[in-house]
Amino acid sequence: MAGPNRPRSRLAARALPTAAVVASLLLPAAAAAQRGVAGPVYQQNIDALIEGAEEWLARIEEQGWLLRGQMTNIVQGHPHFRARYSGANSLGPRREGVLMQTVDLVIGRRLWHNAEVVAVPSPTRGYGFSDNRGLGSLANGEAFHGGTAAWDFNLARIFIRQTIDISHDATGADDDPMRFTGPLASERITLTAGKFAVWDFFDNNRYAHDARTQFLSYALVGTGAIDTAGDPAGYNYGVVAEWENGTWATRLGAFQVARTQGGEYLDAKILQGHQILFQLDRFWWIGRNPGALRLLVGNSRTRSARYGALTAALGAGEEATAALRAYRNKPMAALNFEQQVNETVGIFARIGWADGRTQRWMFTEMDWSVSAGLSLNGWGWDRAGDTIGLAFNIGGLHGPQKRFLRAGGLGFIIGDGALGYAPEVVTEAYYQAALLPGLAATANLQLVFNPAYNAARGPLPIGSFRLRVAF
Repeated sequence: MAGPNRPRSRLAARALPTAAVVASLLLPAAAAAQRGVAGPVYQQNIDALIEGAEEWLARIEEQGWLLRGQMTNIVQGHPHFRARYSGANSLGPRREGVLMQTVDLVIGRRLWHNAEVVAVPSPTRGYGFSDNRGLGSLANGEAFHGGTAAWDFNLARIFIRQTIDISHDATGADDDPMRFTGPLASERITLTAGKFAVWDFFDNNRYAHDARTQFLSYALVGTGAIDTAGDPAGYNYGVVAEWENGTWATRLGAFQVARTQGGEYLDAKILQGHQILFQLDRFWWIGRNPGALRLLVGNSRTRSARYGALTAALGAGEEATAALRAYRNKPMAALNFEQQVNETVGIFARIGWADGRTQRWMFTEMDWSVSAGLSLNGWGWDRAGDTIGLAFNIGGLHGPQKRFLRAGGLGFIIGDGALGYAPEVVTEAYYQAALLPGLAATANLQLVFNPAYNAARGPLPIGSFRLRVAF
């Protein structure tokens, strides 16, 4: 998802400035960006420390207005690492430090019965390592492709949602931070249209789906093999229909795709270029411990080329390469599991696959992926608000893309000029400490083996510090 060519800032080489820490305590901000990972809406946030703030927010919600927010600051760094050679899309082997800051303000308005419109202004600034290149599973799910040194003001989401009650009760639940807190029927249909992120609806996992509170690596926030549709910041336009009854759920979505590989603009020819996703969810309880299994299948139709033809045309120039592009299908599938083991431990796993004949297009470059991990809360050491996470992802490529990269081809985020192929392995651990209601600090360590599937590079250690505040 290579964004526009913007000049790199030297702020990436500095640590998080004191001003950013102060700003994170003062600026308004929104609950977690992904669906179902922010916790129940009654969870205490920073407004609990301000006399009357919780009551005021509840009162305006009774009057039909929704207001929530968050700010996340993430500093990352890596030391010099072994690299026998580097190419145009390689992660730079020299020591590097980067900073990423995101702010969300969730503003909602009730329209009529069970209908609401929600907008999320989202200023952001910062970079990923090497302008977010050189890894199959990029190191920070908050860092978008093509970063900025100055604040970039975006309307990340704006959508209308209609909920249709099927059952005549009020026992339904939804911890989506962009939903009003009113009663929900346990069996219902929800229709959403507008601009949002695919991850707001699909591939959810209660232990690994939010780079603001959980794991940072791209392939632990979502399934690495699913070529999730979106612009460089991860958002696009689409429609989603959901049915759920507390035990089963189905979700069907249609989304725009990028016009070019990793491109900034979305394809306006929606009948020719689009992504269709379908997810079937099954929920259960083992005693008091919830669990879930999700099957996600989809197809991306983009104006792409086949890797075999691209390999044969290397060196022939852009005009020859452009002639190889046509609207082609790319099927994908993933299986996603979560289980709370007891009051302290939860486990998760994902496996994913995508057709490897045509180009990867938007999210990251990974044809198959296997991830698993666990989450431990702090009940056992009298820190109920704290969390420890441990996980790994193994990702790889199919034969056509391997041969393309070996021959010197470039993807939109990987390409070292040659390739000594090996699966990329990411291990990640974090400790998140609750400092105050709504304020959390996280120390994170990643270790990446064979960055961008290249045994001639790495291993790569990455250290991160995250500070997040929410109201």
